[in-house]
Parts: sequence; structure tokens; C-alpha cells
Amino acid sequence: MTDRSRRDVILAATALAVGVTATGTRAAASTPASKASFPPVVHHVFFWLKNPDSKEDLAKLLAGLRTLADIDTVRGIHIGVPADTEQRGVVDGSYSASEILFFDDVEGQNAYQVHPIHKQFVADCEHLWERVVVYDAKAVAP
Repeated sequence: MTDRSRRDVILAATALAVGVTATGTRAAASTPASKASFPPVVHHVFFWLKNPDSKEDLAKLLAGLRTLADIDTVRGIHIGVPADTEQRGVVDGSYSASEILFFDDVEGQNAYQVHPIHKQFVADCEHLWERVVVYDAKAVAP
């Protein structure tokens, strides 16, 4: 699979995840998704741990990711690990953990990047990962 097609698949999965339900302190977890409820900006990050078999390292990373929900511009958060879904050529389950963050706009995402909680997360957890891939997507009109 090419990097371009993999990127397209991941962006499509991100769009699907946005339509399902965002979980977190500011998300309406019980409200059905509608076109109006889609967050305009989605920040999807994949992490590959240096020690992928370490349950302790994964627990530290997940705990660090949970702190990001306290950033005021984050409207919703979904933190996960690879699902035990059918393995197909388009499925990449090689990552250790992922986060999807939802923002009202690019300015909110930019503010998140420099927020002290985000900076602390990076300082506390960057020694755990060997690779990080980020996909930022903005909503398009139907």
C-alpha cells in the first residue's frame, strides 16, 4: 500500500470516527451525531512505542493522553489502541495507541499545541515513543 492510499484510508477512518461519538469532558457522548455536530478540525495522532510489549509504557502513554482532555480548546477526545478487527490489506494495526482530538477551529488546535498541558505531556511521554504520525483534517461542506 502506498503512503498516499494509507493516508486516504486513515483520513476516512478519522472522518468515520468523528461521526460516531467523541468521548471526553466536553463531548456530548449521548447526542446522536448530525452534520451540524461534526467538529470542524480533527487532530488524529498515532504513537509507536519504543517498547511495544511493555504494558507499563502503554499505561504511561495512555495516562498522559488523558490529561489532554483538560485543555480548554479540546471539544472532545477519543483515546484508543488497535482493535481486534479483521486484518485486511488496508488495515494498519502496527501502532501502539492513538488519540483523536476535536476542535472548533484551527486557532483552537494551534492554541492546544502551545498549551502547558500539551507541552507537559510531550515532556513526560516523548521518551516512550519511537514514532509519531499526525493527521489534521478540517471538515468540508457536504
